[in-house]
Amino acid sequence: MLRTLYCTAVLLISSIIISCSHTTQTAASELEVITRSQNILELQELMQQEQLSAVALVEFYLAKIEQQDQRYRSIITINPAARQQAKQLDAERRNGKIRSPLHGIPIIVKDNIETIEMPTTAGSLVLKDNVTNRDATLIANLRQAGAIILAKANLSEWANIRSERSSSGWSAVGGQTRNPLALNRSPCGSSSGSAVAVAANFAVAAIGTETNGSITCPASVTGVVGIKPTVGLVSRHRIVPISHTQDTAGPMAKSVIDAALLLQYMSSADQADEQTLDDSFDRTQKLAPAPQNLITTMRLGLVQSAATRHEAVATLEHQLSEKLAAKQWLAARDLAHSPYRNFWSDTYTVLLYQLKHDLNRYLSQLPPSHSQLTLEKIIAFNQQYHQQEMPFFQQEIFVKAQQKGPLTENDYQNALTRITQETQTSLDRMLSNQKLDALIAITRGPAWSIDRVNGDNTVGGVSTYSAVAGYPHITIPLGKVHGLPIGLSIMGRKGDERRLIALAYSLEQWLTTQSFNYGQPIDVTNN
Repeated sequence: MLRTLYCTAVLLISSIIISCSHTTQTAASELEVITRSQNILELQELMQQEQLSAVALVEFYLAKIEQQDQRYRSIITINPAARQQAKQLDAERRNGKIRSPLHGIPIIVKDNIETIEMPTTAGSLVLKDNVTNRDATLIANLRQAGAIILAKANLSEWANIRSERSSSGWSAVGGQTRNPLALNRSPCGSSSGSAVAVAANFAVAAIGTETNGSITCPASVTGVVGIKPTVGLVSRHRIVPISHTQDTAGPMAKSVIDAALLLQYMSSADQADEQTLDDSFDRTQKLAPAPQNLITTMRLGLVQSAATRHEAVATLEHQLSEKLAAKQWLAARDLAHSPYRNFWSDTYTVLLYQLKHDLNRYLSQLPPSHSQLTLEKIIAFNQQYHQQEMPFFQQEIFVKAQQKGPLTENDYQNALTRITQETQTSLDRMLSNQKLDALIAITRGPAWSIDRVNGDNTVGGVSTYSAVAGYPHITIPLGKVHGLPIGLSIMGRKGDERRLIALAYSLEQWLTTQSFNYGQPIDVTNN
């Protein structure tokens, strides 16, 4: 890919002028430091001072992707219009028009979210040429705010709902995405490419989607911030679906402020998604905290995490709880959900029913080139092209979903009622009984080795209850186990994003003064 700078774009950084010939190694190093260390508000200030431009950011990131992403395979498609869009946004700024704090900020979007200029594949060859020529509602919102959609990110194919033995981050279209901190380690999924793109600094931030853990797990194992918002805060219109009761899109970024800004501008009510029409959402409030506004008094409850089966993670959790208690921030420990006997099978049943119903409905609304597709036809396609689509794992979840009936069946209705009541009641009770501001927990253990033969080998985390309830869940970097990141989850009530983000920001700032590390770092070149 040729790297060309527009002659009208001039980037002034530390007295270095970058004009229209090429990006020098020195300037690229300067930009690497700036884009890794500065948040969106600080980047905006540089652009206002004419020390930075949208074109320069786009060129820098495209060059990085070209030079480095062969190792990571985080990107499926580059937006062919990104340079022109950056040029237009720079012109608007020169004319005094600034749309929002996202003006001229390049972001990367998971490839199950529709964008006008690029195919939306969900990682599947059956959708490889699925150019819908339309934007998802959240993408339209971000463009209106001035964000630049730089590229589409790889993902676990079909958002990890095809096989019980899948390898997170693998898709037939994009191949195997790798964790940039250790190339043989999993990036988790299904928002694998989005998390890796942020961790590798291929964009300022990214958008992922989650049904259960697909934002928070990749963010945790790559050392970035991820926000899974309350279901309905962000429209799911024109996103390849799994579950209308659990699906949501959310931001992934290097800082809480950046993630909050993205969430602010991607969110909206949408007649095409009835969940967004809930009157309980306060869409007038600002989600991003002011940098100087740190919360110094908080009541947190520590929830038991399956990740602490790993003795190193358990050690870090104990250290964390002691330090939080010393600050009088920890109001309760050893909190635990008590799922009823068939809870896990009920959650699976609900997903199978909804997958068939929601995916078939979505496919029928695609342009004519793909609107004839159904789950049944996709299963047949995968069988026909099994060498390309199923070289490592099969499609048993698809097959089980295809066998389900309509959503009017009692098995589905009863299971949905049970799991919704269980998760919402348990979370609400934990928070109210102890008068807690939020629940916290270790998000996941460290990244496991990629294994496309046996599939993911991971100890569970804490995503399920918030996911099934439709409640918000934020993860921020906590520390490292043998050099591999682990995250801290902050979970709360429905629609309580503003409080959770403020808490997450304050904890993020406090953690910069702490050290939660266990063991010698692994040799990432050989292990």
